[in-house]
Amino acid sequence: MTCRLYLLTPPTLDPVEFAPRLAAALDAGDVGAVQLRLKRADDTAICRAVDILRPVAQSRDVAFLLNDRPDLAVATGCDGAHVGQSDLAAAEARRVLGPERTLGVTCHASRDLAFTAGESGADYVAFGAFFPSATKPEAVPADLELLRWWVDLMELPVVAIGGIDANNCAKLVQAGADFLAVSGAVWGSRAGPDQAVRDLNAAIAAASQ
Repeated sequence: MTCRLYLLTPPTLDPVEFAPRLAAALDAGDVGAVQLRLKRADDTAICRAVDILRPVAQSRDVAFLLNDRPDLAVATGCDGAHVGQSDLAAAEARRVLGPERTLGVTCHASRDLAFTAGESGADYVAFGAFFPSATKPEAVPADLELLRWWVDLMELPVVAIGGIDANNCAKLVQAGADFLAVSGAVWGSRAGPDQAVRDLNAAIAAASQ
């Protein structure tokens, strides 16, 4: 499987203003999924953001996932949800989502959490942070050996997360990551999100040779 980008939205956004930026990013190169990640928003704001941004992704055949809220993911037509260890348990999230929607689970740097996620019906596990992250400065560090171990042992896809950009992603690609979850390197890029996606895809391609 070729490594692909997995875009995380900024933690706060105006969906009307953000929609053209998302479209530009998705039109610039290969992106496997977008996760709407609005930790501090209420249900009304989340649903409004989904209604505006989901069609941008889905019309381009990009999966649109919702962070934390499997119930709202189902209610608003998202392709799935991603839960952390302090959110709904993976097994319950799978029950809420049903068998067709995608479930991702944050596993930090824990092999045990990853095994549990897989046994609970996760479609992918996420390890990180692999690099210092401005989005989640408190994140537990993860190392490349964890990524290699999982890839060698398991068929369940793995997402690498945490401070990833075009300059440091090569080792993650070469270690076998199926997806690179990126936020700040795209939305905070001075060159714009479209150029950031092009640069990341070029780096992935170079590392895959």
